[in-house]
Amino acid sequence: MDGVITDTAGIHAAAWKSMFDEYLQRLAKEKGEPFRPFDLAADYRAHVDGKPRYDGVRDFLESRGLTLPEGAPSDPPAAETVCGLGNRKDELVAARLAEGVDAYPGSVALLRQVRHAGVRTAVVTSSQHCHSVLEAAHVDDLFDARVDGRLMAEEGLAGKPAPDSFLKAARMLGVPPESAAVVEDAISGVQAGARGGFGLVIGVARKANAEELIANGADLVVADLAELLTWDFSRPRRPAA
Repeated sequence: MDGVITDTAGIHAAAWKSMFDEYLQRLAKEKGEPFRPFDLAADYRAHVDGKPRYDGVRDFLESRGLTLPEGAPSDPPAAETVCGLGNRKDELVAARLAEGVDAYPGSVALLRQVRHAGVRTAVVTSSQHCHSVLEAAHVDDLFDARVDGRLMAEEGLAGKPAPDSFLKAARMLGVPPESAAVVEDAISGVQAGARGGFGLVIGVARKANAEELIANGADLVVADLAELLTWDFSRPRRPAA
């Protein structure tokens, strides 16, 4: 969703940086060490992009040699736990989303085209805000199924780069993975699509990272989904066995 369908990836990235920088500054002051900020170019893509927020907190802290108590999802945003930091990030995102959400025109055009051709679609996201974001962007009617952070928590689905959420979406659509395409802008997302055995993994290089997406499992990469408006989705990608 974020970064592929809706122009909200930047909101998440800014929230991650704000939350982590606040924590890292406080920690550096306590330890009398230099402050090393969260790097949007490296840390975001490598450790948190596309992942459930508690996994992102845990993975980034591990990259810095830091550990915190896990805590619980009910922890307040001020709690110094994995869940507390994740909830602080979520609080920042919610405040920004309330200002409005835009969908990428090329993505909306492609969704309408493939649905007109009879292709069923699902949105897969680790976000807890899926319904409100899609509704605010006026694209909630473009999906036959939805796998979001709430459903993943309810069913114990592992987050990306595990393929669980995509495989769940394929089951909900009634298609085998090899007959489905995954569209992702996150490294963890294309990794999940490749690991799930999906017939086509399309990377969206909005961060000028086409080579990185291909190296991690994308079969093809576009800068915007409008590039696929001339694609014949009824044509088999591979010859029949």
